[in-house]
Amino acid sequence: MDSVEADAYLRRLGVEHPAWPTVDVLRELQLRHLQTVPFENLSIHLGEEIVLEEKRLLDKVVGARRGGFCYELNGAFGALLGALGFDVTLLAARVYGQEERLGIPYDHMALQVGTVDGGAWLADVGFGAHSHYPLALEARGEQLDPAGVFRVVEAGPDPAGVRGGCDVLEAVDLDVVMDGRPQYRVDRRPRVLGDFAAGAWWHRTSPVSHFTQSLVCSRVTEEGGRITLSGRTFKSTAADGTREQRELGTDEEVLGVYRERFGIELDRVPTVRKPDGGS
Repeated sequence: MDSVEADAYLRRLGVEHPAWPTVDVLRELQLRHLQTVPFENLSIHLGEEIVLEEKRLLDKVVGARRGGFCYELNGAFGALLGALGFDVTLLAARVYGQEERLGIPYDHMALQVGTVDGGAWLADVGFGAHSHYPLALEARGEQLDPAGVFRVVEAGPDPAGVRGGCDVLEAVDLDVVMDGRPQYRVDRRPRVLGDFAAGAWWHRTSPVSHFTQSLVCSRVTEEGGRITLSGRTFKSTAADGTREQRELGTDEEVLGVYRERFGIELDRVPTVRKPDGGS
């Protein structure tokens, strides 16, 4: 990413070019990303190609002013952070599902970020309802965040009895826990963007992937709450947890919410497609 592309990305977020890659700058960038760039899986149901290459991600997130799911959002955000001088490592994670079963390898992408003022941080703008600010990777106590109480803990063995980790890094896998429930398990070994292609393909084609089963478009609000459009159901959650929900009747209403509340211009309303391309 060159300086022109980085400046365009920062304008998309409404953030001035930072002087130094500090923790405070990282916190601001993550929050603004969550408020500005929606977490959405619309491409899957609009029949749009998803390509995990930096230029294609920037074309979508910055040029087309769209959102995406984890590989796209954290892939693009990681490229921006790297261009701004942060030390960025792509990390693979497996998401906890029903009955706390771990998902597929490369189920999720997160970022390990180093700053000039020290520490290793877990930054994530691609997990939907998650922490508003980066989490301290080496801290093992409670970390308070507007979204809840988080902990980063050393992971135990997986169902196969494997504890994970890497002798070279001298670091075991880590579980990210939100309000007492494990969210995902992070492998600390560095990855590259192309490593996640199989996970992205699975999530956009598998009939058991939740991304193929439903539509979602969601972002954090400036007041600290969250708005979500799931199909034709619009949900608004305030920072204090108060929730409102309404059904949208016409296509014009749906397209208007995408445009006015999420900044996404569409020429047709997306509908859930079967993984084989049917409708």
